[in-house]
Amino acid sequence: MSTHMKSLALMGAVAAALGTVAATGANAQDMEKCYGVSLAGENSCAAGPGTTCAGTSTIDYQGNAWTLVPAGTCADVSLPGDRHGASEAALEADGYIGLARDLPEGLAADVLAQYRPTEMMDG
Repeated sequence: MSTHMKSLALMGAVAAALGTVAATGANAQDMEKCYGVSLAGENSCAAGPGTTCAGTSTIDYQGNAWTLVPAGTCADVSLPGDRHGASEAALEADGYIGLARDLPEGLAADVLAQYRPTEMMDG
């Protein structure tokens, strides 16, 4: 491959990467973290105790596991058992880091105190 062709290929790769970053940034603005709606193993990254990164939640609808959903739709996600999700913004506004439901066993009381009790959920 000639130097000219290598340069064109490199410029194309850089342009594609920059386009991806720009598109991701735009999409991220339209999405929000929604806690308590992920299926086991389908959470987004670093949910909370009992998870280490994406795909490590162990319980369906785990209250400290989140996934990205379109902004403004978190509380409307249909879940079994009359459950609802909670957006990160709503949880933080009330001083919580997740929902106190379907959490991994063995969490300490001081950790559990950081999760919104389910009886405080709207809906």
